[in-house]
Amino acid sequence: MPGSAVSGLCFSSPLIFELGAKERSGASLPAPEVPDVDPAALFGEMARVEPAPLPEVSEPEAVRHYVRLSQQNFAIDTGMYPLGSCTMKYNPKVNEWAARLPGFAALHPLAPDDAIQGALELMWRLERGLAEVCGMDRVSLHPAAGAQGELTGLMMIRAYHAAQGRHPNKVLIPDTAHGTNPASCALNGFKAVPFPVGEKGVVVPEQLAPFVDDDVAAIMITNPNTVGLFETHIADLAAMVHDKGGLVYGDGANLNALMGYARPGDLGIDVMQFNLHKTFTTPHGGGGPGCGPVGYKAMLHPFAPVPVVEREDDGTLRLETDRPQTVGKLRSFVGNFGMMVRAYTYLREMGADGLKRATELAVLNANYLRVCLGERWHVAYDRTCMHEVVISDRHLKDAHVTTMDVAKRMMDYGFHPPTVYFPLVVKGAMLIEPTETETKETLDELVRTLETISEEARTDPELVKSAPHLTSLRRLDETLAARKPVLRWTPDGAAPRQG
Repeated sequence: MPGSAVSGLCFSSPLIFELGAKERSGASLPAPEVPDVDPAALFGEMARVEPAPLPEVSEPEAVRHYVRLSQQNFAIDTGMYPLGSCTMKYNPKVNEWAARLPGFAALHPLAPDDAIQGALELMWRLERGLAEVCGMDRVSLHPAAGAQGELTGLMMIRAYHAAQGRHPNKVLIPDTAHGTNPASCALNGFKAVPFPVGEKGVVVPEQLAPFVDDDVAAIMITNPNTVGLFETHIADLAAMVHDKGGLVYGDGANLNALMGYARPGDLGIDVMQFNLHKTFTTPHGGGGPGCGPVGYKAMLHPFAPVPVVEREDDGTLRLETDRPQTVGKLRSFVGNFGMMVRAYTYLREMGADGLKRATELAVLNANYLRVCLGERWHVAYDRTCMHEVVISDRHLKDAHVTTMDVAKRMMDYGFHPPTVYFPLVVKGAMLIEPTETETKETLDELVRTLETISEEARTDPELVKSAPHLTSLRRLDETLAARKPVLRWTPDGAAPRQG
């Protein structure tokens, strides 16, 4: 979209509840073959007295409504998603083909082990593939998301210490860790103890040393960290914690920058989670079908969540649940199996050389942006980065234009905004991750867009501060939406209830 044109493209559409008319229908259903039953006999006082006030629309109205919504939505299939830390990269369609094969897609979750040997074989091979990538002995595929995998890893650490008769209470977390780390500690009854990183953006042994004592259960460290830098002292840090009986939890969210070059398990990491949507091109869960496997060293295997896929002497596979020291079952059935199929397809399609090449391109793309953006924007740590780069709004201070204003204006140019105001150690941060899937042409367009917005902030700051102008909705009150969300529609136009 050209520079500052702001008219003519803003559009909106009615809600599906506002469409249609009485007794209009888009379905043709046969008469029911069961006798009428008094709802009160089934549901008692909870039975409806009158039908629910649902929209009555024709098929074209329903189809057009949802297609229109899909056109207004931004997706990884329509453009770049430069979300630093969250790693939104393209999902290959071969993954989707494999996940939809009838032998996988039609499996019943309660099918007996002897009827799902193909699915168990895929899980077995995926576990070993992931273990090889990260340098671990085993991998649990059970957790439903990276955050749940993180929670699982700490549960296993807690169980490990308890089995030894120890109950250390502290988990050390550097400033450059992922934001979910303290929450996982709290849910496990640990005390999260933050500590600062060095001036160069990485943890140095001298700053960690005062925090390491006999009450340390673990250190949680993200490598590369959330300012996009490799933790160069990771082996020394791990040794310091191990010497006090603690374990090392590695947040594997940024594995996209390590594959084929460094294995967390070889660097002293004892347990880590994978984010399959980040590194292995499965769809981002968004509260839905995510998958966050946990890789771990052999000493933690007794505490792994169930079910665990094990191979019998005759070669058959089974789901093992009888494990006395397990941390338990984290979700229903075996986990989100469709995500496992997608990740396994990606591993087989790429192979070892392909995974290494993905790492090379991810790091190259991030450093290309670092150099190009650094000509105008403030780069927080202007040295070789890994998979993402942090810039800030420092040079826009005199124009009173903020990071949020820039993010909103990027939407007018067809770019999803990057992660904003994170990491917290950089004031006014914009965390940009191009991933390996974006071309030089796309990166150049992003650079030009940010240069244009920077110039707009200097010459016409109100244009940027009032953005977005070309989206279906203008700037929303995000604070009010978070604190008082309107989640229910009312047919009579009355004020909807909150909740």
